This record gives sequence, structure tokens and C-alpha cells, in this order.
Amino acid sequence: MSGGAWTRERILALGFVLPALAWTLVFFVAPFGFMVAMSLWRRAGAELVRDWSLVNYLGFLARPHFVEGLLNSIEIAAIVTAASVALAYPLAWFIAARVPAGWQRIALALAIVPFWTSYVVRSYAWTLVLSNKGVVNEWLTSAGLISEPLQLSSTRFATVTGFVHFFVMLSTLTIFANLKQLSPNYARAAADLGAGGFQTFRLVVLPLTLPGIMVGGFLSFALCLGDYITPQILGGNNELVLPQIIMLQLGRRADFPMASALSIILMLTVTLAYLACARWLKLERA
Repeated sequence: MSGGAWTRERILALGFVLPALAWTLVFFVAPFGFMVAMSLWRRAGAELVRDWSLVNYLGFLARPHFVEGLLNSIEIAAIVTAASVALAYPLAWFIAARVPAGWQRIALALAIVPFWTSYVVRSYAWTLVLSNKGVVNEWLTSAGLISEPLQLSSTRFATVTGFVHFFVMLSTLTIFANLKQLSPNYARAAADLGAGGFQTFRLVVLPLTLPGIMVGGFLSFALCLGDYITPQILGGNNELVLPQIIMLQLGRRADFPMASALSIILMLTVTLAYLACARWLKLERA
């Protein structure tokens, strides 16, 4: 290949890359850099003081309800991730192993139907289902299992339920893709060596599909951790999570430096989660 041809190819490749690169720089890198800078400023009355200090980060540690909000976010995200993966794996396995190949696309389409509904609409739908006069309480009352309605709405249970309804489908897709790439020869080889069904799953299938599990789990954790809408609608204000606290800093106090610092802390938490899953995420990319 001549040097001129190589140059033309590089110019052509650069032409394809530049629009996406420019978009990323303008709408992500630059705003993120500005947010980092603002997190080092402070609000004094109605003015911003650019004194470049860690006062907002120290203020986060000094306010117990801020730390509690972060811990609530991590706990809810961890519960949602575990529940979503636990429900998604059997569903993904059933579609991959038991549904005929010609029907698998239809089964997946039915599985991801919740994605086609507005995020806000789904959350409000769950408030109707879990309210004191909702479907769940009405059914339990009519069945004679309870005499008084259970307090299901405006609780952590409601928040987790709304999240799981959404993220179980996301995990199903990632796990299904990993299961479809798994050669059936592995299970046959395990059977030839005397392994039973459970041993084959525990020692062969599960380790080989762990990258798909980790991808779905990480995406569920990261998206859940930064979500504001579902906790606001389903959880109410009984148990604040960090995204809600960030919105309160913006909407009620107009404290943009503190909100920026809290956002950076949230992003650092997601980064730590990514580093914890990096080994399996690299395997999935490979």
C-alpha cells in the first residue's frame, strides 16, 4: 500500500471520527470539566466564590444526611442489581435453551416490552398497583390474607420493585447474548466426564456466562445509582437517595457548587463499581 493511499485512508477515517469526537468534547468533556471546576468553588449568599477549595467535599462528609443518601443509593442499587440478575438469568436461559430458534426473537421482543413504555408512565403505574387501594392490596384483602391495606407505596420496596421491573429486562438481554455464544459442546463434555446437570451449570455454564451477568449487573447498578425519577415517584421523600439530594441543592438552594461536588462523588462511586467489574467486562469485550 502506497504512502498516499495510506494518507487518504487516514483522512477518511478521521472524517468519520471527528463528528463523534467533537460531539463528545462539546457535550460531555467540556461540561464535565466545568462541573469539576465548579465543585471546587463555593456559594456565598447569592454569589459564587471561586476560591478553589475542597469545602464542598468536606461539607459532604460533615453532613450525615448527605452520606446517608449515598449509602441509600448504593444499598438500593445493590439490591436491584442482585434481584434483576437473579430473575433475568432463568428467563434468559429459558429463551436460549427451551424456546425454538424461530421464536426467540419474538420472546425477546415480548421480554423488552417495558422498554417501549415511558419511564415516567411505568413509575406512576406502579404507584397505582402498590397504593392502599391498588391491585396488590385489593387482591390480598379479597383473599382474606390481610385485614388492613399494607403500606407498599412510598417505601424502599416500591422503589426497588419499579427498578427491577425495568432492569431485569436489560440483564436478560446481556445474559441471553452470552448464553447464545456458549457452545453446547461444553455441556456435552461435562456430561461425558460424569458431571450432573447442577454440576455442569455450576462449574461450566455459570463461569462461562459470568461476563454477561457482570455486564448486565454493572449497567443495572450504574443506571439505578444515578436515577432520580423512580425514587422520587415511588419512594416519595421518606428515604432520600443522592440524586434527590442533588436536585434539592439545585432547585431549593441553587447551590451549584455543592450539587457539582455531589455529582462528582456519585460518578466516583460508579467508577469504583466499574473497576470492581473491570475483569469480567474486559472478558465480555474480548
